[in-house]
Amino acid sequence: MFTIFLKFAENRQKAPEFMGAHKAWIKQGFDDGVFLMVGSLQPNMGGAVLAHGVSRDAIEARVNDDPFVVEGIVTSEIHEISPARADERLNFLMA
Repeated sequence: MFTIFLKFAENRQKAPEFMGAHKAWIKQGFDDGVFLMVGSLQPNMGGAVLAHGVSRDAIEARVNDDPFVVEGIVTSEIHEISPARADERLNFLMA
């Protein structure tokens, strides 16, 4: 499982120009069954993604394809988590 932090960077002002492409990237992550959740980092710092079911190399490649990353609107930080215990609603993460 991965947590990905997408923190605003120096080209933040370009975000509106690439928002459609970024949203398409997010949709593709859900359509592919990789993204579990996306949301905003508060206060107005960028976004975060929870991802599951792919390798480190695959998630790095996917993140590097995000138009916000490509355009320097955000910087990415990927953290891998090896779940050891979870609420029963999250048992699928333990496999």
